[in-house]
Amino acid sequence: MKTANLKYDERGLIPAVVQEAETGEVLMVAWMNEQSLRMTLDTGFTHFWSRSRQQFWKKGETSGCTQEVREVLYDCDADTLLVKVKQHGKGACHTGERTCFFRKLDKD
Repeated sequence: MKTANLKYDERGLIPAVVQEAETGEVLMVAWMNEQSLRMTLDTGFTHFWSRSRQQFWKKGETSGCTQEVREVLYDCDADTLLVKVKQHGKGACHTGERTCFFRKLDKD
């Protein structure tokens, strides 16, 4: 599939679930547009679109914790990406945690 055939939202964005390729651990979720996805595919490292800063960012650009892309998959509806990576550095989360999913939601 060509990246243009993916289903982007009204802002031109598509969610990208980032997963550690070897362990299956979900590291983070971020947003991509067609250009950041192209940058990711061309460089072999994850690039995203920051909704708050309205600019592109390469994961690990300031922290050094980069994500080397192993594979990019898309779901059956072509509206969500799964980016399998090798995480370099301490962690994927901006808090310093290994994954952004480190807090548990309890029922109360």
